[in-house]
Amino acid sequence: MDEDLEAYLCRHCDPEPELLQALRRETYVNFLNPRMVSGHLQGRLLVMLCRMIRPRKVLELGTFTGYATLCLAEGTPPQTEIHSIEHNDELEDHLEKWFARSPYGRKIQMHFGEAEQLIPQLKGPFDLVFLDLDKRHYRLCYELVLEKMPAGSFLLADNTLWNGKMLQEIAGSDCQALAVSDFNDYLAADTRVEKLILPIRDGLTIIRKK
Repeated sequence: MDEDLEAYLCRHCDPEPELLQALRRETYVNFLNPRMVSGHLQGRLLVMLCRMIRPRKVLELGTFTGYATLCLAEGTPPQTEIHSIEHNDELEDHLEKWFARSPYGRKIQMHFGEAEQLIPQLKGPFDLVFLDLDKRHYRLCYELVLEKMPAGSFLLADNTLWNGKMLQEIAGSDCQALAVSDFNDYLAADTRVEKLILPIRDGLTIIRKK
């Protein structure tokens, strides 16, 4: 997304909460690949979508530093359960600290390990799923979670434009971009769901199970 456009959109939506501002700054200072953090604009979109959908049970695949997780917690009703899977257990102390600082952190239950192994162990159904892990696992995880989603539930898949590379010829060595392209093609042909890619930041696909 054009930086000037994103800045304009951020100035004209709800402000970024102070806790999330601080978390975003810490992510950029202390972590590799800080651009993976959802950030102000997408964070407010996640909150808005949660308020519209009002899910009772949420599954997030890929926690990273917890920014999107806290947005999901902020936007959902008080009784909502939020389960988040993160493969990097070295983030556990960081996540506990930031979730404890949030009034919404008590909703969040963390699971550390590989999503493909953990998803079958979790009890559904999930009314909302946020897919944001290694792109090479998107297609398999999509199939695993779809089994635990009732009709009318939603899945949000992040990074589905992959820095604009979906409009370019993808090099054979770019396995992440190839995985995103494959997932997008697979999803476009899937008649079990309705789908729409929003060109916000790095692309966000909204998927509704029929």
